[in-house]
Amino acid sequence: MAGQQFQYDDSGNTFFYFLTSFVGLIVIPATYYLWPRDQNAEQLRLKSLRRVHGRCLWYRLRLMKSQQSIVPTLKKAALLFGWAVFLLLAYKVSKLDREYQEYNPYEVLNMDQGASLAEIKKQYRLLSLKFHPDKGGDEAVFMRITKAYSALTNEQSRQNWETYGNPDGPGATSFGIALPAWIVDQKNSMLVLLVYGLAFMVILPVVVGTWWYRSIRYSGDQILINTTQLFMHFMYKTPNMNMKRLAMVLTAAFEFDPRSNKDATIRPTDNIEVPMLIRELGNINVKKKEPPFCYPYSLKARVLVLAHLARMEVSENIEEDQRFVIRKSPALLQEMVNVGCQLTMMANSRGGFHAPRLVSIENCMKLTQMIVQGLQEAKSPLLQLPHFEEEHLRYCISKKYKVRSLQDLVSLKDSDRRSMLRFLGEDKYDEVMAVLGSLPHVTMDTKLQVLDDEDSNNITAGSIVTVTVTLTRKRMSDVFEKEQEATAAAACLGEEASTEEAAQGDASKNKTKVWQNKSKGAKKTAKSKKKKLTKKKALPPSTSKAKQANGNVAGNEVVATAKEEEEEGSDKGSESDEAEANKDSPSERDDESDKQSDTEVDEIAGDDEEEWEALQQSIQRRERALLETKSKITHPVYSLYFPEEKHEWWWLYIADRRDQTLVSMPYHVCTLKDVEEVELKFPAPSKTGNYQYSVIMRSDSYLGLDQVKPLKLEVHEAKAVLDNHPQWDIPETEEEDEEQEDSDGIEESEDDDEDND
Repeated sequence: MAGQQFQYDDSGNTFFYFLTSFVGLIVIPATYYLWPRDQNAEQLRLKSLRRVHGRCLWYRLRLMKSQQSIVPTLKKAALLFGWAVFLLLAYKVSKLDREYQEYNPYEVLNMDQGASLAEIKKQYRLLSLKFHPDKGGDEAVFMRITKAYSALTNEQSRQNWETYGNPDGPGATSFGIALPAWIVDQKNSMLVLLVYGLAFMVILPVVVGTWWYRSIRYSGDQILINTTQLFMHFMYKTPNMNMKRLAMVLTAAFEFDPRSNKDATIRPTDNIEVPMLIRELGNINVKKKEPPFCYPYSLKARVLVLAHLARMEVSENIEEDQRFVIRKSPALLQEMVNVGCQLTMMANSRGGFHAPRLVSIENCMKLTQMIVQGLQEAKSPLLQLPHFEEEHLRYCISKKYKVRSLQDLVSLKDSDRRSMLRFLGEDKYDEVMAVLGSLPHVTMDTKLQVLDDEDSNNITAGSIVTVTVTLTRKRMSDVFEKEQEATAAAACLGEEASTEEAAQGDASKNKTKVWQNKSKGAKKTAKSKKKKLTKKKALPPSTSKAKQANGNVAGNEVVATAKEEEEEGSDKGSESDEAEANKDSPSERDDESDKQSDTEVDEIAGDDEEEWEALQQSIQRRERALLETKSKITHPVYSLYFPEEKHEWWWLYIADRRDQTLVSMPYHVCTLKDVEEVELKFPAPSKTGNYQYSVIMRSDSYLGLDQVKPLKLEVHEAKAVLDNHPQWDIPETEEEDEEQEDSDGIEESEDDDEDND
């Protein structure tokens, strides 16, 4: 009777199969995720950025790191060693003898399949004489020969072999355990127990506990929870926070405390170098006794941040500490923005305390720009460019040029710009223009609507308003080159117009004199014709200016268009008179009203279809946004003093400038490469009226590129909710008819039953 057998692998063959699979499961995914990327591709990328970003601090540090780092080499060596072990084990497994083979008695007797009984007996006799133990043969081989002979000559054995593959009948099911037998040997029991206890009772709990303790200390954005609580306390305590107070709160973060973060350090030389920086910086509230601003780590971090904003040089001892603080600051300021938004939402929903003012949240955003660019609050945005110093600004803000922003500098003519920047050599000027042309120029298009409503353009009190903002990012050089080409074309047209005007001026000398006027009858006819002309709409100022610039040519065009409009107006007037004369009969009027109603129905149906398509597109866009993961690698930021490569990100939000409050929470746009569409939602005010909001876009990397777009909101009174919808109002006559039909049906069924009986 068949049974089950569990046995360890005495030979060790099964263990090699297990070990090969285990090593393969580790080596193959590790190679995919940990193999260093192509260094040549990174070098080519850095080479392409050299012309613009070659002077940046992060670029120089990246080049030094790529030259000095041995981490990629160590990764490659470890992975290659893993693959060598895996291939060695696979070769070992391929050379192992198969223990479980199909039993074939013909192979044991060295005979072909289907040999006759006489041939089998003859072969058995020959092998017996050779391998019989009494003749000096191998006993194990003789036993296999005897078993094979019995399987081919004995009817029962042959039937068992054909049915079960074994002459002895069904055998026990064998399960091999892929561990060598020495592991469960009694001699090694203490060593095995010690290893198991150390692995599962000491190492595993320590690793899991360390990971858990570390994970509960950090938020989802890898910010210490104690830091988030600190920010919430001070933003609640100080709703209106100026820039100096904000810098103090930022540098009090626990990320800069060596007791909470091992990456932060306090050096013995800080007692000498930090006071020297304090004397150079001036008043930075050193004597403030409010904790944690008076702690040494907070004071050191504050001094390093202010020295970075002032672009002061620090010693090599604390230069690495300054880079650490600056590198951490943008993420901490983003956490402060999130905390301010949370407090604003809590104040709007619960009340009982003052929400942070809009200026406090915007100061967080502005301080991020200042830290990335290494500039103080009142400094000019032009200092973000290379080779620009304080003494050079006087050339830009002179009365002749009045250049105060990056946009003003780009919009200048090439000759004026080169004349203004005459303090720069040719190479430096080319570098400045390359950097200036690479800066972003973002345009905003807004669309206001109420989704999931019958009338999406009608904003009612308390409804959820959706503002769809489409951001389009282009290089600043591309935008202003097109504008310069357009202005050049306009200038050419202006010159042509002036030449034509001069020619017409010469020809006008031959016209009739002032005293050679027409008769009074001609004047009257001219006046009557003027009265018949239809009223024209007022022209926009741009067209009027263009007409003034174009001179008499534009005037002639206006006269021609006036004549055409006069003829069209007379034609339309005659047609309308004929139509009114033909509408005297009531049947024609009814037909006309039916046509108008049909067209109105078609227009309503078309509007409904458009709204339905827009709704479906918005739903698909939301689903795509949930499923699609976009890369946060957009465009590298040009930053002379930031120690890490940073990409262009933006804040987008709606605010009420008059009340200094947030209307919608800031959305951090981290995926803007070319075009990005963002939906901002907020509840409409509960009171009807007109409201003036602002859609604001702020950069987290550049100064002077923020944009503000007005948003007008007209709130109407909400429609009353119908308690009893008309579709549920069933007339009484219909109910009586249904009851009568039910009673008639019952009587007919009773009559049918009687007939059947």
